[in-house]
Amino acid sequence: MTAPATTGVRFCPGGEAFDEGVVHATPLGYDRQLLAVGRPLPLPPSAELVDRLAECGEVLVSFEGKLGDSLLALSAVRAMRDWFAARSQASPPFHVEGPYAPLITRSGLVTGPPATPPRGRYAVIGDPESVARHQAEAYASVVCDPAAPPCWAADGHALPDMPARYYLAIERRLGVRLPADPPFAPVLSATPSRLAQQLQAAGWFNGVTLAAITATSWPERKDYTAQRFTDVAVRLADVSRTQVRLLLIEGSADGCVRIAAAQAGRGVSALHLDGVPADELADVFPHCDLVMGNDTGLTHLAALARTADGGGPAVIGLYARHAHSKWRTGLPHHHAVATPFSERMHQGDLCPVRDRIAPATDVGLDAITPAALARVCADLLAGADR
Repeated sequence: MTAPATTGVRFCPGGEAFDEGVVHATPLGYDRQLLAVGRPLPLPPSAELVDRLAECGEVLVSFEGKLGDSLLALSAVRAMRDWFAARSQASPPFHVEGPYAPLITRSGLVTGPPATPPRGRYAVIGDPESVARHQAEAYASVVCDPAAPPCWAADGHALPDMPARYYLAIERRLGVRLPADPPFAPVLSATPSRLAQQLQAAGWFNGVTLAAITATSWPERKDYTAQRFTDVAVRLADVSRTQVRLLLIEGSADGCVRIAAAQAGRGVSALHLDGVPADELADVFPHCDLVMGNDTGLTHLAALARTADGGGPAVIGLYARHAHSKWRTGLPHHHAVATPFSERMHQGDLCPVRDRIAPATDVGLDAITPAALARVCADLLAGADR
């Protein structure tokens, strides 16, 4: 699928390669393809960081910011684990704290929460606020700030997704060719949770199951609306002549969980899942055939959550203002539908918030019509670019 989804709106497949000459990128400074794993880079490492990390007996992973920012930063944790594993000495344990600890544990990068507060020399890796809390006690620290890592260019290609930015930034700072190659994002293993089993017993995973994410921390900018997603499902049911089951994933202002049937059109059965914790949704998403969502943490979670054999749905993120390439996992099944403004942010490696860029016209997700999105979904469900 290379044609625009509609006038000015583009479908961007997850496996799309970006030539470094057409995207604003920073040269990595070495040819990764020609450098053996474990070899020193032709760049000086951060000697202070390397020396301090080498003396740490524990690594504390601490994320308390936004869900999406935290999940996309897990590749930095992966890079640190890979660096310790490449050393001759035993790797220290990686412990995790914070509201996303159960999700992060699914990555296999950590050994669980610390039994006691860290003692002795330890390193902390996390978002700026979490690292700042440990600044007085931690012997070494690594800050994962989404505004910091540039879009790297390596081996003739630009690598704009956040997991690639973080992993390669850590590799450069530690001065060693680390083993991972794109995609750099670790996946999160699904488990047979109670909610997933209940939905399966009730038949919600029979036939064609779609999940649509409307929950977002920025509804005035990123809410595609339940009605538009329902319209997409109705169009798919008409085209496929198959019963479609739609799970509408919404937030909850009061923190309560509500599950209720929703009004839908012909050929579509809909269910609201309001306020369901992310840890439970991680077990629901892999059972779906396709997930649609705005540019938000739960959409990133849907792309990372996979079954034990690595299976799971195609995921489509909808991007109106931010760069569609940066705010994705880099995994081949994680696609995007983007407006022209999002495409310009991608090309220039810009951020409308960080760089104080106001669009020339009112740019919103309503530029992505349900009819256009339904065509993209139909192609993905048929197996194209999945």
